[in-house]
Parts: sequence; structure tokens; C-alpha cells
Amino acid sequence: MDVNAVLVSNPAPEVRFVVCGVGHIGRRHAALIARHPGARLVALIDERAELRAGLATEFPDVPFFASLEAYLQTGLAADVLTVATPNGCHAPQAVASLRHGLHVVIEKPLALTKADAETIVRTALQTGRLVFGVMQNRYSPPAAWLKQVVDEGRLGQVYLVQLNCFWNRDARYYRPGGWKGTQAQDGGTLFTQFSHFVDLLYWVFGDITNITARFRDFNHAGLTEFEDSGLVAFDLVRGGAGTLSYSTAVWDRNLESSLTVVAERGSLRIAGQYMDKVDYCHIDGYTLPELPPTNPANNYGSFQGSAANHVQVIENVVDTVQRRSIATTNALEGLKVVEIIERIYALR
Repeated sequence: MDVNAVLVSNPAPEVRFVVCGVGHIGRRHAALIARHPGARLVALIDERAELRAGLATEFPDVPFFASLEAYLQTGLAADVLTVATPNGCHAPQAVASLRHGLHVVIEKPLALTKADAETIVRTALQTGRLVFGVMQNRYSPPAAWLKQVVDEGRLGQVYLVQLNCFWNRDARYYRPGGWKGTQAQDGGTLFTQFSHFVDLLYWVFGDITNITARFRDFNHAGLTEFEDSGLVAFDLVRGGAGTLSYSTAVWDRNLESSLTVVAERGSLRIAGQYMDKVDYCHIDGYTLPELPPTNPANNYGSFQGSAANHVQVIENVVDTVQRRSIATTNALEGLKVVEIIERIYALR
């Protein structure tokens, strides 16, 4: 029997998605799902009724629900639910969806506490469902290159890692009455703005220990309930040391996101506003290959976020649910990022 002919005649069924939270990022998820040949968008959920008309135009024939509970009560079949709501809603909505038998995609952060993240992981194990954390920066060519260089041991012992994240988030971003900037729903600058870069640090270099930190609020009084800037120092469990300097107090527009490594057999620096280019590479016996271009940043009008790599996230979810791949950002890794941020914030 021709196995390939059987596969062609019996293609994997479409993966049916529900998107919960249809703001900037949720709408991007929905659009990518709608365009994916192996996926189908079956429902949209958002408490803001004013979004219904615009969504009906953009996604005709996709039903709209005002709450996750309202959707779950309908019995409308799906395979995956994407959680793209405010940070503080991630854990309870993910747990409810898992218990309903759905795989779950969770926008960063996975949760706002290690305990809540552990509940997500435990529920996934109990229900036999999958949890995908959205850490799309891993798909940027410079990040994938860095991971490969370190994993292959080309640098030898890593001595120093310096991570800088200097962005603008001002009154154009923190609107009165919104969830952004609140401790309960936002959680803090490291959770909402820079968890992608904490993930990159952990993904490439492993866990950190011996953390010290200083926090300042330079120009966000009245805008947020937490710091806008921090200076964090730590040791790498694998050896070496590092720093994380971050701020959302940059005037008018983002300045940079960069990562510098000093190691036994070389040094390198990934730079640009969103770590979108290799700025320096000098490694013993190694020539930097030509890397594919990095996707442009997510553009939200007056401010920008990280590279727009959500298409790879959707592809990985579809392939994993159809059992052709494995999750590139699983729940345990998402939990670890939450735990690292929680340890840093314990020093506030």
C-alpha cells in the first residue's frame, strides 16, 4: 500500500479554534487562524459588545459570545481555545477550558503567580490536554541563531550576559479605567512588557539564582500601580553572571531590546529595538551565517511590541494537535518564566 497516497486521501481534520479576548493580540490570532489551511475559527469571545459589529464584518459567520461561560454552555465543538484576555484572567480561563476538554493557547504571561501556573499544568495533566505558552520571540532568526550557538558549545563557558529592554509605555498606552497598569490584572512591567525576554534568557542560558534588584518609578505615578524601571543582577546556574536592565520610561518611542554575551571563546550582541539583528559576533573559528530577516514588530499605533511571529505559533499548535510536531513553548517553560519573574518581584 502506498502510505503517501493514504495520507493524501485522509488529511488531518481541521483544528477548530476559539479566541477568547479579541483585542490587538487576540484579533491577530483570529486572523492568522482564519487564514491557516489546517485551522478553522469557530467562535470569538469578548465582554466588549461594541466589538461585535466589526468582528462580524472581518469574520463573517463566526459566532460572538460575551463571556467564556456563555460559549462553554452552548456545546459548540472546538479543539483549542486561545486565551488573549488581561493577564489576571489567564489562569482561571485556561483552567476552565482545560476542564471542558479543550487544548489551550495562553498569551504571555501564562499566569501572574507560580501557584496559578502550577494549577494550569496540573489541570492539563489531569485532563490530558495540551497547553501552549505564546513566546513568539523564539522564532526570530537572531534568537534561534543564539540558541544554536550556545547549545553547540561554540562560546565555551558563558561569563556575562547583559539584557537591556528600554521601551516607551506612556499615557497613550495606560488608559484610565483600563486593566493595563493595575497590579491585579497587569501584574507588572516584567510580566506584560518583558516576559518574552525573560523567556529568551531562560530558554538559552537556563535558570538564574542569587538575584538582587532595584526598582524605580520615574514617570508613571498615576499611570501604573508598579515600577516602570528595574536593575536586576543574578548568577546563571550553569555558571557565569548576568544583568537585566529594563524600563518603560523612555520618551516617545522604544529605544532598544538587546542582549550581549561575553564568553570563553567569543562575544556577541543581538540588538535593535526588538533584538532583530546580530550587531556583533566574534567567535573563535566561526563565521556568522546570513540569517533570514526578522519579522517587523507588532504595531499598535502609538507604540510597538515584539516581533510579529504569531504565525509560527499557530502553525506549531496545529501541527502538534494533529500529532505532527511537539509544542515549542510548553506549559512547564511558561511556568518557569512566571516563577523567575515572581522571584525578582519578591525583592520589591
